[in-house]
Amino acid sequence: MSTRTWEGITIPEPGTFDLDASHTRIGFSAKHMMVSKVRGRFGDFSGSVTIAENPLESSAELTIKTASIDTGSADRDTHLRSDDFLAVEKFPEITFRSTRVVSHSGDELVVAGDLTIRDVTKEVTLKVEYGGAGTNPWGQELFGYEIETEIEREEFGLTWNVALETGGVLVGKKIKIEIEGEATRRA
Repeated sequence: MSTRTWEGITIPEPGTFDLDASHTRIGFSAKHMMVSKVRGRFGDFSGSVTIAENPLESSAELTIKTASIDTGSADRDTHLRSDDFLAVEKFPEITFRSTRVVSHSGDELVVAGDLTIRDVTKEVTLKVEYGGAGTNPWGQELFGYEIETEIEREEFGLTWNVALETGGVLVGKKIKIEIEGEATRRA
């Protein structure tokens, strides 16, 4: 593993790392009926992180195939793929492109970037926790990460809802996004 020390943290030497789909989870949760959460994930995605000589100039990108949504309920997933929500036929991808590192402290960073859902692009900030670098048994250099953010789904055109007789709505407006996993150095 070719690493270096930066501000007391061991990080990889500059280069591009691809998200390892078999060791990465892109998950989300939303309030349901105002009392519980529904959790889901996207199974088909690709992305990369390019670590710069100056780590604060590093960049990341992610593309998620919207049709790969999975909440564990076939009926709900069909509804989420429909025009009421993700409209997967019209908008087959969700994308994120980082624009800058806003701040950092130890192994935690705040990264800003452009998130596009249903052809609506908004700047979001991600809380990123760097998990460390290593080499797997097959000689691949990698690093780990945990990312979280929260978005207002209606800002991206995801406005479908049902009012409840008891007050409130069926689906919460805030969506929490959690990504965790590994990225391996591109050969």
